[in-house]
Amino acid sequence: MKSAIDLIESKLTDKVDVEEIAKQAYSSSYHFQRMFHLHTGVTIGEYIRKRRLTLAAQDLAMSSVKVMDISLKYGYESPESFAKAFRKVHGISPSEARMQGVVLKAFPRISLYFSLRGDRDIDYQIVNRDEFQVTGKTIRVSLEDGEDMRLIPQFWHACESDGTVERLRALHLDRILLGICTTDYQREELTYAIAAESDVPTTDKEQVSLHIPASTWAVFTSTGALPSTIQGVWRRIFEEWFPATSYQHTGGPELEVYLPGDPRSDDYKCEVWIPVKIKKQWITD
Repeated sequence: MKSAIDLIESKLTDKVDVEEIAKQAYSSSYHFQRMFHLHTGVTIGEYIRKRRLTLAAQDLAMSSVKVMDISLKYGYESPESFAKAFRKVHGISPSEARMQGVVLKAFPRISLYFSLRGDRDIDYQIVNRDEFQVTGKTIRVSLEDGEDMRLIPQFWHACESDGTVERLRALHLDRILLGICTTDYQREELTYAIAAESDVPTTDKEQVSLHIPASTWAVFTSTGALPSTIQGVWRRIFEEWFPATSYQHTGGPELEVYLPGDPRSDDYKCEVWIPVKIKKQWITD
């Protein structure tokens, strides 16, 4: 991961190739981007954007180089697009950044610190499942500035309040509910669905039918009150389990499987399903 960050930093004034960066971490493009996002809280695209605008602010404050030249240096095709991005981060225009006494924001280079762990085992199962259909309600949110972390809980609350959650539970014999996460790192967007497994086409105009492809899944059990416990499971999967195993993410949808019960209870059980494959260098004849 350190080599990948070093490469990103060396390319801030050039075109950044995510595939090339991922190779430094010996992983696929999607797996690297998912790991980076879960570890740092920002996407690669957001990290690169904020680092470039941090350096651009330094150039503006410390030199007389034209704004147009600085915008081109950091990958912006026009002064207008540069000014819009600059104002979003710094709250002022590029020209104002040259005034004495103005406050500029610095997004620092990421530094990685590793701690030795292993005091608790991570139990998991590998499950192969054929493709299946679900019915649910979806929301598309931006990954920038943690918007997904704010809007998805609001989405759950709205679906519980308007009866969507109960209607979806009724579709499944065991009343199992799914949270389905599909991440598009190229667009820096996440599509989240609250759904239930069902082969029956929906007639509800607010609901959609979704296809979940056949996959090999790593399945992790979360025991405890929501949401803190399952959030802890997510962190351990990406911070501890993936680095310790030969698996990587396939890029397919991730599932949260919510079983019947009281989600506020200390013994409530739910599951996280991650689509996985073996890393190429681990495959032998």
